[in-house]
Amino acid sequence: MTDKRDFLLEIGTEEIPARFMTWALEESRRLFGEALAEAHIGHEEVLTYGTPRRLAILARSLSAKQEERVEQYRGPLWSQAFDATGNPTKAAMGFARSKGVPIDDLKSTFVNGQEYVLAEVRHEGKETVSILPDLCLGVMRRLVFPKNMFWEDPAIRYARPIRWIVSLWGDSVLPFRFGNIESGRMTRGHRFMGDRNLEIPSPKEYMDILFANFVIVDPAKRREKMLSAISAIEKEVGGKAELDPDLVDENLFLVEYPVPFAGSFDRVFLEIPEEVLTTSMKHHQKYFPVRDRGGRLMPNFIGISNNQATSMNIVREGNERVLRARLSDANFFWREDQKKPLAARVDELKAIVYQERLGSVYEKAMRVRQASLKLADRVPGLAPLKPILDRAGLLSKADQVTGMVYEFPELKGIMGREYALRNGEEAEVATAIYEQVLPRFSGDTLPTSPAGAILGLVDRADSLLGCFKVGLIPTGSQDPYALRRASRNINEILWGCDLDIDLAPLFEDLGQALDASGETLAQVQDFFTQRLQVQLRERGFPYGLAALGVQLMWNRPYQVQKILTSYASVQGEAWFKALVTAAIRVKNILSKAGDFPLEVLPQNLLQKEEQSLYETVTSLRPAVFEALERNAWPEVTQLLSKLEPDITLFFDKVLVMDENPAVKDNRLALLERCNELFKSVGDLGILKE
Repeated sequence: MTDKRDFLLEIGTEEIPARFMTWALEESRRLFGEALAEAHIGHEEVLTYGTPRRLAILARSLSAKQEERVEQYRGPLWSQAFDATGNPTKAAMGFARSKGVPIDDLKSTFVNGQEYVLAEVRHEGKETVSILPDLCLGVMRRLVFPKNMFWEDPAIRYARPIRWIVSLWGDSVLPFRFGNIESGRMTRGHRFMGDRNLEIPSPKEYMDILFANFVIVDPAKRREKMLSAISAIEKEVGGKAELDPDLVDENLFLVEYPVPFAGSFDRVFLEIPEEVLTTSMKHHQKYFPVRDRGGRLMPNFIGISNNQATSMNIVREGNERVLRARLSDANFFWREDQKKPLAARVDELKAIVYQERLGSVYEKAMRVRQASLKLADRVPGLAPLKPILDRAGLLSKADQVTGMVYEFPELKGIMGREYALRNGEEAEVATAIYEQVLPRFSGDTLPTSPAGAILGLVDRADSLLGCFKVGLIPTGSQDPYALRRASRNINEILWGCDLDIDLAPLFEDLGQALDASGETLAQVQDFFTQRLQVQLRERGFPYGLAALGVQLMWNRPYQVQKILTSYASVQGEAWFKALVTAAIRVKNILSKAGDFPLEVLPQNLLQKEEQSLYETVTSLRPAVFEALERNAWPEVTQLLSKLEPDITLFFDKVLVMDENPAVKDNRLALLERCNELFKSVGDLGILKE
């Protein structure tokens, strides 16, 4: 059997949450491809498709049989396997038996000069059709969604209940059973517009049959249809849809057949802050807001229906009715909330529990406020911000007790800013109240004001210390208080806002306020440095450089990035590689040297190479330490380049462990001076590959 066939696996389900689908398509493609490779089944490509009700895997041109292969296994030493007369020992017989090969078929191989027994095991290829059922079951079981459920058999779990399975090996059904579902060739069309029972003759007809039943299973084609229709609507209304990529993806996986439609709302609602309107449209209704050429919000929206109704006016009117109710509620909250200023709401925060063992939101806000003021005292240039930090810190959480934020939690910070401005607070205070929550997610806007940045990073540091104190430490995928994101955002704020802040005293201040133990502080430091190293790797720094930076200055991420950028610029140069090698040699020699006097005696420097190294180190030390004090990392690397020729020549020409104890001790003392210099700029030995 030498022909190749396409294989189709479709898993039909109840509607899977849209946020799972992008991950599920990529993960299922990876898992199926890896399973084929492990099974030694040749194929061209693995493609995945999906809608809310189905996830499909299409493997092109699968070989009809596994590839034949020979696997080699190394056994015992030849001398142990065969005696002097060439007869096999028990070791040889046991090895041959374990591999299923005759004694006479054992061969020899040499590894590092040693002769070993070698067994070659030939595997005949099985027919692919006999392997695929277990392969499919394995992939389905390994596809573990962020949240799973079971429905009939507790051992069978998936994102949503599975209702049908299509499994076609060419034009033949590949039978297998998953839970109570038998695979076959029957699928289902669109829930409202397609046939409930559709027969798929073969994989090549799969997409056409579904399309005829209003299911566009290919997300790329579904996206193309959706965006094309949105573009046509934009021309009709004379505006531009706000196509956030995440919202586009969400709509893409909420429908099987996208039917965009235009809607509108009363202009009177434009008097509400636009973030309220866009939040209602985007987050609650999944609509795309529309803006005019000047970027102003228009009283229009574009929605995506999963149903081509006979009259789309009915669909439009229904959606307009829902949005009007939401905006009416928002308008009510907007007017009611302004009857009481933010400052008068602060005490209400005492009734809101932040975490049962960490007290109220009020207590958290006051800790952040006080720690921010202490930080401003310590960091040069931040002292003028203290009045803003004091007032913004007081009001920072007050919007959480407003009707608007209670109804629309996504507006936290935004409404604080809007209400503060209308209460007559300074613009800087209002901005800081809003920007303390930034960034809210990966790729989000960073704070533009120092006060907002300070409040935001201190708030996140407080969350880290508090949660670690009460044992709410992230494990595996469990991170209910988003501490990984909090740690990441601290660094993003420091880097993005050019803030050189020493986090160690900040953590200590918060630790004292929370009455956290030294062990808790150590745990937080370890957790934070791990996240910092991951982020540095994500920014393109190699593992060694990232480890060096974290080891040198974990508590000042801004400076860590500066020094790594400087080192990365010279890491490939010959002098730097030689310097790294020299630093390792210095460290190794000193680790084995035992005790010796630390004072270098110039009169005992016998060779010109050690004299030259002594003069160079002596002259460089104050310059390097002064540059380090100013965080002038390019200068540091330039100064280090001057040390490399002398220390390289020293190791080429000078014997450190001289027979004369005085000469030896003097040379060790000289290397200790070099080592002090190396330690001040990081453990360069980490960079050795």
